[in-house]
Amino acid sequence: MDRGLNKVVLVKRRTRYEELKKRYNTVEQARFYIEHLGADFSDYEREDAAYNFALETVRALVRPLARLQEIDREYLPNMIFGADDIVIALGQDGLVANVMKYLSGQPLIGVNPDSARFDGVLLPFEAGDLEKLLPKVIKGSFSAKSVAMGKAESKDGQILYAVNDFFVGVGNHTSARYLIKYGNCVENQSSSGIIISTGFGMTGWHKSVMAEFRGLARAFNLSPIREPSYEWDRRELTFQVREPYPSRFTQAELVYGNVADGESLVLTSGMSENGVVFSDGILEDAIEFNAGMEIRISVAEQTGKLVTE
Repeated sequence: MDRGLNKVVLVKRRTRYEELKKRYNTVEQARFYIEHLGADFSDYEREDAAYNFALETVRALVRPLARLQEIDREYLPNMIFGADDIVIALGQDGLVANVMKYLSGQPLIGVNPDSARFDGVLLPFEAGDLEKLLPKVIKGSFSAKSVAMGKAESKDGQILYAVNDFFVGVGNHTSARYLIKYGNCVENQSSSGIIISTGFGMTGWHKSVMAEFRGLARAFNLSPIREPSYEWDRRELTFQVREPYPSRFTQAELVYGNVADGESLVLTSGMSENGVVFSDGILEDAIEFNAGMEIRISVAEQTGKLVTE
């Protein structure tokens, strides 16, 4: 196997231990802070040790087979991936989803650094599994799940992708004001924001909001709310308006719907400041949504490719 023809990009993240050490400058100061709050600092140390053991295992298994490039999570927005790169994300589900947004069909391997601590649906492998898995991926003889993503595009050309969901609203607890266009329907709305979920994201924030809807249905003796299950590759988005407020100037009829492939949900901001569109719960992955800005949300052209075996 020609190691020079293959490149693996390993995306890693800082552990809680490393974040604390960075914040408080020394381990001793970090320990004092955590133990002063009554927490067990040794748990942070164990997590860090497990992560670094997994990191060294991945490095040792990749280097004989391919050129290895490592990047930290925070540098993902500036990373240019090669068309033939193989990408490994060592972390929790959130890291895998965050990496997938920046890929264009490259195979992505989610590696669980500590299976006793994390039970992620996007983390089917442990570090040691790469010994048998990576040669198969290099040869192209692997299986993968296709993951449909969402795309938000602003009128000035900014683009943001989501593996789980988008949130459109404000960056604080005030109400969001916007114009919403869905099919032939148009409304001025004031709400706590809009969640737009992918098929994969239907088990995340969407599920939480639906739990509230079901509880209200029971409280008012309404028919039970049932939804179909959505596959990860389903090329359709689902939007929900959170706490819409009807008034003389705002409406609250257009609160739930599906955006099929080829369709768009169009939103125009009515806020002077603090409006935002962010994806997958990461505030750094965001587009400002203020003063007449128009955002068009649709199913993304590309799909994620998550290696399964």
